[in-house]
Amino acid sequence: MAKDLLVILEDRPGEGARLGEALGNAGVNIEGLCAIMEGGSGAVHFLVEDVAAARSALEGVGITVEAETDVIVSPALPEPDLDTPGKFGAMARALGDAGINIALVYVAARNRVVLATDDNQRATQLLKSMM
Repeated sequence: MAKDLLVILEDRPGEGARLGEALGNAGVNIEGLCAIMEGGSGAVHFLVEDVAAARSALEGVGITVEAETDVIVSPALPEPDLDTPGKFGAMARALGDAGINIALVYVAARNRVVLATDDNQRATQLLKSMM
């Protein structure tokens, strides 16, 4: 299963560069990213294939990985599926009707949705049936 990593960065110029350069210098590609800065710091969630290399690279520049979360990464959908009004609503409705709560969601590279839920196995089955 894919992994989302969470780091907390200070809200100041250069912090995003420090994260991106550390991963890039280690050959780790950022597959998806969501950052929300508020009150002087921010939560940065990102999707990578090589978790061990990402952790090592970040630790090397003093960035601590605060959490590692199993996530569902939707298969690439043909254009314009994710860009169609209501597509996310339909996905969220199917999960909600099944009693599955979404804890994290963002759009990643190559037109993919990254989701963390309280039941990733059931959520994966439901979403596959929608594709």
